[in-house]
Amino acid sequence: MTGSARGDTPGGGRYGERVFPPGQAGEAERIDFGALAYDDTTMARLWALGVGPGWRCLDVGAGTGTVSRRLLDEARVAGVLAVDRDVRFLTELPTPGLDVLEADITAPDFAPGRFRLVHARFVLMHLPERERLIAKLSELVEPGGVLVLSDAIDLTNDRTPSTPYATMMRAMWHGLKAGIGTDVSWVPSYPHLLRGAGLVSVAAEVHVPPLTPGSPISRFWADTWERGRAAMLATGLIDDADVDAAIQYLDSNDCAALSAGMLTAWGWQPEEPS
Repeated sequence: MTGSARGDTPGGGRYGERVFPPGQAGEAERIDFGALAYDDTTMARLWALGVGPGWRCLDVGAGTGTVSRRLLDEARVAGVLAVDRDVRFLTELPTPGLDVLEADITAPDFAPGRFRLVHARFVLMHLPERERLIAKLSELVEPGGVLVLSDAIDLTNDRTPSTPYATMMRAMWHGLKAGIGTDVSWVPSYPHLLRGAGLVSVAAEVHVPPLTPGSPISRFWADTWERGRAAMLATGLIDDADVDAAIQYLDSNDCAALSAGMLTAWGWQPEEPS
């Protein structure tokens, strides 16, 4: 998806490089298509939570930095630390107030400080030890601050109509789990895990962007399938013709399917007793 801050995974290389190499031509554009599909929803939630002037923010798996820069430009926060395992897209456009840290959030010594907002989008679904990492991220939230986590939820199931899109999504999740370690099945447990980490006033919501010809999310999935073709073919669930048919389906007026949703959950670090 759009973020990356994960450790090594079997067969996937350093945070899945063998499936989505950061240096491959067009990878930044693929990430930005995902950002275009979800950034407005992310920012609306952050504004609703009160993020604004004076806040110090940590953006985990910041990708190309679209959310980090909008926090600075639109929410007028005091500063953002953008963290990723590969920061090439973050350093291309230096921005006042934006600090960049190349780091692995799974490392035992990852301790960049405490922040009023800690945000991670499309990151934790790629990582093992999710409960430990959520607890770790919650510890980076200062008293009175908020942890906001967003990840994908798969809306295909046994009753989903058989369309080229549904066929491809099943193969994609299967291939990414085998190749990178991605697992979205546990994402609906976010609120429970946030409460278990000691956060309060926990809540969640889901956003599903429409799949329309030429839309950012349609272009994101088409690029993702093309770049992840080998991993999906390795599942044995599809062949090259299926990939081509699904990409064509996304760009047609016959497309009638639900994109993967984005579940966002948040919880507040209790204020310290006065």
